[in-house]
Parts: sequence; C-alpha cells; structure tokens
Amino acid sequence: MEIGIIDYGAGNLRSVHKAVETLEFPARIVKAPHELENLDALILPGVGAFGDCVHHLHEQQLWGPLQDWVKADRPYLGICLGYQVLFESSEETPGVAGLGAFEGEVVRFPRSDLKVPHMGWNEIDFVNANDPLWADLPPHPHVYFVHSFNPQPAGPSIIASTCDYGVKFAASIRSGYVVAAQFHPEKSQKLGLQILGN
Repeated sequence: MEIGIIDYGAGNLRSVHKAVETLEFPARIVKAPHELENLDALILPGVGAFGDCVHHLHEQQLWGPLQDWVKADRPYLGICLGYQVLFESSEETPGVAGLGAFEGEVVRFPRSDLKVPHMGWNEIDFVNANDPLWADLPPHPHVYFVHSFNPQPAGPSIIASTCDYGVKFAASIRSGYVVAAQFHPEKSQKLGLQILGN
C-alpha cells in the first residue's frame, strides 16, 4: 500500500509523515494532481484556517481530484482541517464552500468558561467499539486536540466517536473507506499510532 500525504502549504506535514514512516507504510508527499496516480490511500492533514486550505487546494488543482477520490469511497484519512473540509461550509470563513462530501457545517465552540481553542488531551467515546478503526484500543482513550471549530454532521450515521468540551461534538467520522478525525493521531503518542495504523 502506498499512501499519499497532501501538502497544500499549511498542513501538519512533518509529524504525519514521520508517524506513517514509523508504522512502516510507504508514503509520498503530493502537491499536484498527477502525483495521485498509483496511490492506494490519501491523508489530508491540516493546521490553519478553513478558507486558506480550500484556496490552496484549488490553486494546486487538487480540489476536483480530491472530490472525486472521496466520492468514489477510496481510502482517505482527514486530520483536523482535512476533516472539516469534507463538509459544506464553515463559520470560520463564511461564503467558502467545502468539499460537500457530507451534509453539515463546521461551527465554533459556543461561549463558555472553557478556553478556546480546545487544546490538549481529551477523552473520546466510540459510537461502535467493534469498528476495526478502534481495534486494540482501550475504551475511552485520550487523544490530542487543537481546534476552535468542529463539524456538525447533519445526520448521526457517520459519527465514529464523540468528545465533550462544554458540548458534545463529533470527534471523528467514518463512511465506508472515508475516515476523518478532529484530533491529531500523529500527536497522540502510542494510541494515536494505533489509530493511524488501523
């Protein structure tokens, strides 16, 4: 299996690439459409703003191929922004359309006594503990988050795990071979590597 890691100029590229190499999967950086050829799976990591991510993917002519990849249910892992762009829109950048692979909007955490961004370790709860995505993991593992916004899927069927931070939100989703997480498996130590490997 060869994995492509999309570089749109603002992703958390080095950590993700290193984690994949640690798991001994062959991986290469993808910056252009022709570099998607002969890949078996894609990872879209992300750190930054929703609008900037969309802009750079369009600029690199990766937007259309990425839509086609996800629509065809080919193996895809979205991390943080790579999760958020799967949805229709984001409050972070009104008027900028996401990939629209799933119905729903990316929203900011509501005002509360909790600090935003949600940063650090937090517990996730599996929707289906028997999903192979969670194989060999303990119940309620702690994973690493850094985000101010989170997707709200229009329907619950794709939600794979949830997390509480003042409100309950979808920490990850799964639809066929398309998987995405708001947390950073590449920063979540041994348990994160297990999730990435799964």
